[in-house]
Amino acid sequence: MSKQKKWSERFEGNLHPSIARFNASISFDIELLEYDITGSIAHAKMLAHTGIIAESEAQKLVQGLEKIRQEHHNGEFIPGIDEEDVHFAVEKRLIDIVGDVGKKLHTARSRNDQVGTDIRLYLRDQINKIRSQLRDFQQVLLDHAQNHVETLIPGYTHLQRAQPISLAHHLLAYFEMAQRDWERLGEIYARTNISPLGCGALAGTTFPIDRQYSAQLLKFEGIYGNSLDGVSDRDFAIEFLNAASLIMVHLSRLSEELIFWASHEFKFISLTDSCATGSSIMPQKKNPDVPELVRGKTGRVFGHLQGMLVLMKGLPLSYNKDLQEDKEGIFDGVATVKSCLEAMTIFLGEGIEFCKERLAQAVAEDFSNATDVADYLAVRGIPFREAYNLVGKVVKTSLASGKLLKDLSLEEWQALHPLFEADIYEIIAPKQVVAVRNSYGGTGFKQIHQAIARAKAQIESSQLH
Repeated sequence: MSKQKKWSERFEGNLHPSIARFNASISFDIELLEYDITGSIAHAKMLAHTGIIAESEAQKLVQGLEKIRQEHHNGEFIPGIDEEDVHFAVEKRLIDIVGDVGKKLHTARSRNDQVGTDIRLYLRDQINKIRSQLRDFQQVLLDHAQNHVETLIPGYTHLQRAQPISLAHHLLAYFEMAQRDWERLGEIYARTNISPLGCGALAGTTFPIDRQYSAQLLKFEGIYGNSLDGVSDRDFAIEFLNAASLIMVHLSRLSEELIFWASHEFKFISLTDSCATGSSIMPQKKNPDVPELVRGKTGRVFGHLQGMLVLMKGLPLSYNKDLQEDKEGIFDGVATVKSCLEAMTIFLGEGIEFCKERLAQAVAEDFSNATDVADYLAVRGIPFREAYNLVGKVVKTSLASGKLLKDLSLEEWQALHPLFEADIYEIIAPKQVVAVRNSYGGTGFKQIHQAIARAKAQIESSQLH
């Protein structure tokens, strides 16, 4: 149990132990320790640069802070609840190491701009890591796409068989989603990469600080132009959680399809032993746990976004203690997205095998080539809507007789309309149905090869920077 203590010399009475525990954030904001040290080192160097403290004092502060960093790496620095938060914990330990000069570190700085700096440094780092993971995820999609350009799969609308498509085309749709995620995070990085350090508690400081200098040390691209906004802005965190939610939407949509495809009813993929589990009671089962967990964890990230929006909606300027509640959602949102991207990348790369024979069978057992019959007549001068209705009647009569379009004889075709010739069979063959959809962005094989080339270029471009 924490020892009772006064919060500062401003107070006469001791802080109630339960309130101290309730008030403390050290249990979760310890995640920011590395970034707090980095930010404090830049602040100390700025204080010396502007003559606010001596260069020798700054050197002691930097050495002490680096010692704390090393202690943390070695598992020797484990602050408890008495330190309240990571910022006080570091400052207290620094004073233990370097003595009274450690008390000068907080000159011209408030915890308000300090925590704002820390969370931006943290999120900036995590955004880069997630963008790298997105590239790994895209690469495994691209690898499959290159191997399955001419592998066909039923395409669906309304979860009903619509038209056959290239499996590569299907997978590259998720590549495109991930590309938007990658680009979106890059945009958010730019708005995260702005320094609030030097904004003070809310109104700036009387000391002759150089905010641009500390921002440059921390590799921030700019500084906040309004101190009230600087300490209270969490737009970047909301934007990040929105981007994280969209990443999870895309992973969840893919997860849903993989779960369907692995079922006995579809049999489009089989699960390898390395990424699946069984049932505790049914020995025949092999379960797609990874996509199911990703689908389940998606709502968790959505919740963090909603929580952040609600947290911010009623806060007056400038800093309020409510903002302590921003961190757990951000930390868990980051951890969840990273773990799901990693798991899904492994699952796609090592956990599934496409059942090509079953896929070939699937695209040959339905009426998803009906549009091509209508197009066949339209090209020969029949108004499309008239051709559409005629083919609808063909499908209805074929269903009644238990036939597919490919099973109709040429005489039956010509009885429906004299324009039908023997080439109709080639026109409605699944591979031809896919190949002729050569409009830009379509599923035609020429378009798929171009899409693969674009995808390769996008990945290679990011690796050059």
